[in-house]
Amino acid sequence: TDITGEFMKKLIINADDFGLHPLINKGIIEGHQKGMITSTSIMPGAPYFKEAANLAAQNPELGIGIHLTLVGGVAPVLKKGVNSLLTSQGVFAEDYTVFAKKWYTGSIKRSELEQELRSQIEKVLESGIKPTHIDSHQHMHVLPGIAGMVIRLCREYGIRKIRMPEESIFWTGGFSAGAGRKIGRDGLSFCSALAKSKAKKAGLIYPQHFFGMLAGGNLNELLVKNILLGLPDGTSEIMTHPGTDNVLLAQNFKWGYHWHDELNAFLSESNKNIAREQGIELINFGRL
Repeated sequence: TDITGEFMKKLIINADDFGLHPLINKGIIEGHQKGMITSTSIMPGAPYFKEAANLAAQNPELGIGIHLTLVGGVAPVLKKGVNSLLTSQGVFAEDYTVFAKKWYTGSIKRSELEQELRSQIEKVLESGIKPTHIDSHQHMHVLPGIAGMVIRLCREYGIRKIRMPEESIFWTGGFSAGAGRKIGRDGLSFCSALAKSKAKKAGLIYPQHFFGMLAGGNLNELLVKNILLGLPDGTSEIMTHPGTDNVLLAQNFKWGYHWHDELNAFLSESNKNIAREQGIELINFGRL
């Protein structure tokens, strides 16, 4: 802490995909009540949205953001009029590369995209949640062409905080990632850097540092310990994907994630002690 008693290091630990599955919901709440998770992002079109909204109401200290969703095989909030965003099965494309290709070749209608994003924000607001921030599934909100639209919607709906997933291209934290992950991370960091200047101009606020991209779905106690020990001054965000049963979740989602290990990383007494020793203040986006 400095002379004023202000913490030099503030940290948001945000769990993504709230509402996607009961075991993910359960992991997020356990990680908040017994661990270090301070924040989560609710997925408007997810099948267990209602359960997540009820859990949000019971846990007022947990910051709730909106996890805008345009990919991941889930259904849209709008039941009609958004065909250009959907596969023949009537859901979003599984993967961001499929979406990006459609977006940049002009086969996605801008007006449909905006209507869907607007409906997602409104669904969360109608559930009684006061969102602390905006982020998105597979970080679609920082893609050029979409970032400007999302920033405009943030202003319109009075949401002043946003995630910027710009992880330092030099950061590994001891995680050995394949080339594909590195290229994906570096591309995303580049898009985030562009989106940051837009967000700044629009008066939006975001954490200065971001972790959890390269090792997305693979965080564990040691990686989190490494992040905490090397945490820079200012405000940082760690993105995490907790859940309570790897085997069952892996049957539903073929992402190769380690949900339970991620949860345990933030339940870890040793990591909680490190955060205290390092003088790290745990906050949510509402306190930014």
